[in-house]
Amino acid sequence: MAYRAGRHFLQIPGPSPVPERIVRASSAAVIDHRGPDFADLGHSVLSGMQRIFQTQSPVVIYPSSGTGAWEAALSNLVGPGDRVLFYETGQFAALWKQMADRLQLKGDVISGDWRTGVDANRIEDALRADTAGSIRAVCVVHHETSCGITSNIRAVRDAIDATGHPALLLVDSISGLASVEYRHDAWGADVTISGSQKGLMLPPGLGFNALSERAIDASKLCATPRSYWDWDDMLAANANGYFPYTPVTTLLYGLREAIAMLEEEGLDNVFARHQRLGDACRAAVAHWGLETVCQNPAEHSNVLTGVMMPDGVDADAVRRIILERFDMSLGTGLGKLKGRAFRIGHLGDINELTLMGTLSGVEMGLGLADVPHRAGGLEAAMQVLKQ
Repeated sequence: MAYRAGRHFLQIPGPSPVPERIVRASSAAVIDHRGPDFADLGHSVLSGMQRIFQTQSPVVIYPSSGTGAWEAALSNLVGPGDRVLFYETGQFAALWKQMADRLQLKGDVISGDWRTGVDANRIEDALRADTAGSIRAVCVVHHETSCGITSNIRAVRDAIDATGHPALLLVDSISGLASVEYRHDAWGADVTISGSQKGLMLPPGLGFNALSERAIDASKLCATPRSYWDWDDMLAANANGYFPYTPVTTLLYGLREAIAMLEEEGLDNVFARHQRLGDACRAAVAHWGLETVCQNPAEHSNVLTGVMMPDGVDADAVRRIILERFDMSLGTGLGKLKGRAFRIGHLGDINELTLMGTLSGVEMGLGLADVPHRAGGLEAAMQVLKQ
């Protein structure tokens, strides 16, 4: 392939670009993961992730993808034949439920339209109808990456509490954590699942379970056979800064640096930056005369913007033109949105100029693909960023 000048714009909603500071930190020499120096690293990342999740309870770190962290949460709390309630907000909620099927759980589904977030009232209705209290857990996605939708987790906790139902609350914030506000303790989550390759700005390879004391207690009563995913083994080793099996030391170096970067900026400032960039991106899309996938302004994602294409326009053909002409990757539509939408990622190590370069490539691509739109979206975005 011919050399292409300039950097590739990786504007998918994760993996996000890895900052140079994290690249350098991750290149340090591997150390003895049973030696005294490793304990300092272990304690640093474990306590740091408690601050990122905003919890006083333990955070378990797996060498895995977010999918592995999903399975860890389920296998420690429920087993074959147990009922679990899922709310389908998009492709990743659907895939989590598919995993439950493979684990032989009884997955009840509240169907959604993939354009709005979790309706806590529907969860409350489902739990009230479960008079036997047989639903063991409620599984919801805080930030649905396939659609660009952010759901109100506090409202889900309140709905569960209003019924007096004993179900545990399991939350996927794989793409939301460290980019948009998330409060594990204050919002009443029992397990929060996340991954390294989104707001934490790392390569893929680390999965997280933030726990509650209630979840830890429930896991001790769960008879599901488990080994690799067992919380007990992890928590016992973590108490001394270690792991029960060989950790991904280089990614932990990077994680320590990522935590430092987020805290140097300040989490509230990180969230405000993503809000500002998300608002600017949506202003451009509105000016173009296109629809966002998310229909409820209160649920708009500040991590990505899903853009619907007009009828008859192949979203993947638009993405292909943008990649070939401007060396920029945009996220494809997933599941029901395949070919109907593309996704603009604006998360992680991104600033105003990065976003403006991204929107320039999108607007030029819309023109080259003959997508009906109104030019001038960049000016609309700039007006937001200048305020």
